[in-house]
Amino acid sequence: MARYTGPKTKISRIYGEPILGNGKWLTKNSNPPGQHGATRKRKTLGEYALQLREKQKAKYTYGLLERQFRKTFEEASRIKGVTGENLIKLLEARLDNTVYRLGLAASRPEARQLVAHKHITVNGDVMNVPSYSCKPGDIISYKNKSAANTSITSKTRGKNPKFSWVDWNEAELKGTFITYPERESVPENIKEQLIVELYSK
Repeated sequence: MARYTGPKTKISRIYGEPILGNGKWLTKNSNPPGQHGATRKRKTLGEYALQLREKQKAKYTYGLLERQFRKTFEEASRIKGVTGENLIKLLEARLDNTVYRLGLAASRPEARQLVAHKHITVNGDVMNVPSYSCKPGDIISYKNKSAANTSITSKTRGKNPKFSWVDWNEAELKGTFITYPERESVPENIKEQLIVELYSK
């Protein structure tokens, strides 16, 4: 199962925002990585560089490598509607991201691990594929054995109320993927139109 395992703070410093964690180190050093840090003279990015940078940001944010990201984009382009918005909807509908949005994990990598280690069920069936695309009405919950494990359930933070496309029932430890989110509801700072332009070349 391929995923990025390099230094997270370095990636966050490239983009100047905490896309791979809580960003606590950005307050100490927010300069881009590289020799001489902020004093280094940097070239103005061209059109292609800006588009590539935006695609890389989206890949790092959602934890995808190139092949999987491109397949997601191709699927988004086949769906009726705006391709860029469809791309964000499909990325948000991934099971690992949905587990993260429900508040069962503090980060997407942690959510991915919960899924891969078979702690999560979808509609009652154990699902260990992080890239599984949730459908409206899908019920996401802990496996019975995992629900009884306090070391797992103690990490549950509770759903952020601004994520209206998912719902979490604390008493039953069950969540529901209600619908695909609208673009304006997704807080990630990604200019998806640049990604569409890049792949359209």
